[in-house]
Amino acid sequence: MKVNGLRWIILSLIMLVSIINYLDRGTLNYMWVANTKSEYPADRAVYDAANGTYVLTAEDGTTVVAPADRVAQQADGSYVYTAVGGIAAELGILDPAMPEAEFKAQSKKLLADITIFFMIAYGLSQLFSGKLYDRIGTRRGFAFSALLWGAADAFTAFAAGFKSLTAFRFMLGLGEAGPWPGTTKSNAEWFPTKERALAQGLFNASTSVGSILAPIVISFLYLAFGWKATFAVVGSLAVLWIIPWLWVNKKGPKEHPWITDKERNYILSGQPEGHKTEPCRCKSWGELLRERKNYALIVGRFFIDPVWWIFVTFIPIYLIEVFNLDIREVAMSAWVPYVGAAIGAFAGGWFSGLLQKRGRSLNFARKCSMIVGVCIALPGVVGATMASSATFAVVMMALILGGYQFVQSNLMTLAADFHYGRTVGSLAGLGGAAAVLGTILAMIVVPMITRAGWAPFFIFGGLLFPVSLLAVFLFGGRIQNIDEEKQQ
Repeated sequence: MKVNGLRWIILSLIMLVSIINYLDRGTLNYMWVANTKSEYPADRAVYDAANGTYVLTAEDGTTVVAPADRVAQQADGSYVYTAVGGIAAELGILDPAMPEAEFKAQSKKLLADITIFFMIAYGLSQLFSGKLYDRIGTRRGFAFSALLWGAADAFTAFAAGFKSLTAFRFMLGLGEAGPWPGTTKSNAEWFPTKERALAQGLFNASTSVGSILAPIVISFLYLAFGWKATFAVVGSLAVLWIIPWLWVNKKGPKEHPWITDKERNYILSGQPEGHKTEPCRCKSWGELLRERKNYALIVGRFFIDPVWWIFVTFIPIYLIEVFNLDIREVAMSAWVPYVGAAIGAFAGGWFSGLLQKRGRSLNFARKCSMIVGVCIALPGVVGATMASSATFAVVMMALILGGYQFVQSNLMTLAADFHYGRTVGSLAGLGGAAAVLGTILAMIVVPMITRAGWAPFFIFGGLLFPVSLLAVFLFGGRIQNIDEEKQQ
């Protein structure tokens, strides 16, 4: 049989697994601290001054002794008790009875510590996944990655403490990084040059969709079934995805039995590498690191990727600490920034493609798009530092992440812009490893700069945008294939 638009079906499957990818990585962040609120009438709350606690009595007669700093009196005289829950409390990693200020500081530090181990594994995987995908191809590469991270997330249901939880997140990181160099490579195989930024943008948008769904899906599963079942259910999705992926993605566009001749010719004729008569040699890491242009991607991602990761990791805690939201309220708020991210990812790829269709050079299209993305993000940074409500804060964060994805949709395509064939995945992997290194450093910084407030968090993220853009202009020169540039 023949299938029209097969390249878009391949991309759709990659987008689906990226959504699952973000559900899996969001499990810990949204269940780490999962507070719940309970309201008590004024006549059912008795303050014990000697112990600094409230004795709260529910309508069914059940009593709770609550620390005074977790009970707030409302305007109508009633009391609201915010009970600490989530994985950190249930596994005994954090003691809910400790003073609130200390609990907040420790929750951020320990979550950052676990995330650093995840990022170390993620960085190693980025580095070697590019080479792995270049060697075994995207079909088997994606299947391997999904199996590894899906199993790791599902098995996290057996975690018994900080060490085992960290170990399972390390395994998750080893599997989850693969789709990033893998998608860059797949898009280079399945799309002509003028559509690659759009394809990358759609992929990035799908990660945002995963982030939109994560607080809603994970919070629902947690409240209904608990954290163990949530890990098991969400983790199994990646494993199940492998079945349609292997069935549909039989071969590349040159040999796939389902592709039409028209689509095959359209793809290959629009790829500069498609006109080469000799196969492209895969360059070594040493060769890539000796080429100045490649640092536009490597250094650019070192600075800008931490923006995404610190928001993905700390948005739930920010909303809990600053606006005292419980897990239901977090679920209803935390998805908003990722709507902006999804729009920015699609728009960034579309805008770059539009400029090229109107006759502008690849160099102009990529750089102009990145500048526009930075200009979108920076007003959001300013607004977020002054946010007085959760609603305004998440709208400002939507601008920040929208601008981020506008930039990333173009920055990540530089691997395919600079190189052909098997080298694309290798450079994408180096860029991903640099991004992880930057993120690990950011994870160390964030708990320290947020001790006195969250404004430094947003300022720190905002500064990373222009620095990343500067790296692209400083190292990238004219955006075009490196080998062709040397021949000119």
